[in-house]
Amino acid sequence: MLQGKVAIVTGSTSGIGHGIAAVLAAQGCDVMLNGFGDPSAIESQRASLARQHSVRVAYSAADMTKPGDIRQLAAATAAQLGGIDILVNNAGIQHVAKVADFSEERWDAVIAVNLSAAFHAAKAALPHMIAKGWGRIINIASAHGLVASGEKAAYVTAKHGLVGLTKVIAIETANQGITCNAICPGWVLTDLVKRQIEARAAAQGIPYEQAHDDLLREKQPMLQYTTPEKIAGLAIFLCGEAASTMTGAALSIDGGWTAQ
Repeated sequence: MLQGKVAIVTGSTSGIGHGIAAVLAAQGCDVMLNGFGDPSAIESQRASLARQHSVRVAYSAADMTKPGDIRQLAAATAAQLGGIDILVNNAGIQHVAKVADFSEERWDAVIAVNLSAAFHAAKAALPHMIAKGWGRIINIASAHGLVASGEKAAYVTAKHGLVGLTKVIAIETANQGITCNAICPGWVLTDLVKRQIEARAAAQGIPYEQAHDDLLREKQPMLQYTTPEKIAGLAIFLCGEAASTMTGAALSIDGGWTAQ
């Protein structure tokens, strides 16, 4: 369906980003991976995606806190893969503390990675999309882009801002063949969340299964985690013709979290 398109997925060496990159590759996209991790593991991941799906897959270690690195990421994608058709702003970090105790350095880092990076990436990618008359920008926001939780001031602020940025880009590009939408997941069963569940089970002396369900119950009516593959499926839909008039939307995939 997306044969010959070129996609950048930030934060795609693990978790949600990796799931999206893999599904885009399976749809025929050439993909620029980005993120941190063990270089040999990343190279293995890159080579495996390219071989499995017969597409070109490149990698950039661009630091999402640095606008210059983000511009270089876009330039490298265009140079190596021939353009930029799809941008998935997925990179994100978290820090938990009450506002009175929140580190200023951590605030700046969360805002930089979760919000400012999406602006810089969109700014760099949009000229390529405008020139082609086609583009898709997908911002991975969160249920916390729509509602708040305590002790997550920077994350909630960044994700609310990302939803706002999504709307502005959608309005500005509405008649240029470009759409911009935000996906707002609830709990997603990534390796990071699995470790959280394990730590919670150990701290409370309860079975893993109970900790697994307790984490969900705090926020979601549906006691089921979303997976990176399900989020990737929604991203693929947003890239397709059926979604060509969907733009500026914040789409919840959260087990009813924000329906309450």
